[in-house]
Amino acid sequence: MPIIDYKCPNCGSGMAFDSATGTLLCGSCGRRDNIEQIADPLVNLVFTEGEVREYHCHSCGAVIMTEAETTATLCSFCGSAVVLADRLTGKLAPAKVIPFTISKEEAIQAFKKWCKNGRLTPHGFMSANRIKSITGMYVPFWLYDLHNKVEVHGQGTKVRSYTSGDYEYTETSHFRIYRQIRVNYAGLPVDAAEKMNDELMDKLEPFHYDQLKIFKTPYLAGYIAEKYSYDHKQLIPRMKGRVSKYIDDYVQSTVSEYSAVSITDRPIETHIKRANYVLLPVWVIHYNHKNLEHSFAMNGQTGKVVGKPPISKAKVTAWFAGISGVSLLSLKLISWMIGGMFW
Repeated sequence: MPIIDYKCPNCGSGMAFDSATGTLLCGSCGRRDNIEQIADPLVNLVFTEGEVREYHCHSCGAVIMTEAETTATLCSFCGSAVVLADRLTGKLAPAKVIPFTISKEEAIQAFKKWCKNGRLTPHGFMSANRIKSITGMYVPFWLYDLHNKVEVHGQGTKVRSYTSGDYEYTETSHFRIYRQIRVNYAGLPVDAAEKMNDELMDKLEPFHYDQLKIFKTPYLAGYIAEKYSYDHKQLIPRMKGRVSKYIDDYVQSTVSEYSAVSITDRPIETHIKRANYVLLPVWVIHYNHKNLEHSFAMNGQTGKVVGKPPISKAKVTAWFAGISGVSLLSLKLISWMIGGMFW
């Protein structure tokens, strides 16, 4: 059967990846195994495409039901961590992985702290435990190494003011702008899971890619993992869209000496040097408030939280009223200081 699970050699209980120590941990007897010293059984397994469609838990024998994209999960009956090996071979095998460094308990506490910082969230937003679920998930990403050639055409103006005698002059000079730029990017991330919100995934950056490790299945034990929905060629349009924004920022930095700039054309020629398939750690949080569910995501390596909490209309009204009151008070104070009247 194409199921990989990890049993403790001491007591036979299931083992799972421990984010605090980076080891494979037995929750029953406390045994820890160094993942780098564990032979990955995946390398010795060979599957024929379409060979297996049903999975059985080695611990309790239950049928494991998953979506087609799932590569690691938990048995719904006994909770054992399982890896679906045939979904991680060949072209579906990730090159590298960033393991979780934030535990589930740490993620919950960090999320609650983040919510309390919201000045415009409703009263009592965190007064009760409304976290519906929190799931540790390895999300598939493509990391692109890119070479970009950019030609920039545009117009720029410089404005200079000076005084001569009793007159003040403003001089405006016009310039033709041309830039030939080569911009290279290493490890530009684009998420490859159809079910994940692209905006949330983009905002989870940055990850520390110097901590990427060669992929081994024990890192997935105890977490959910997904295989990519799109290969690196299918994501080229989205990748180019991300690159375009970065290049625009860089182009602006090269014309900062002008008072105003109008870019008329900037064709980009992009060459993909390399595209690596990797798994990145994300905590997915579903939170209930007033019978509505809100979704958040947390970078499983850095703890960065992204998402839109509910907004209190009363607090927004009070905030605007406060701003108006301060403005009115300031005007009265200024009027009094200059000896005038303000009504």
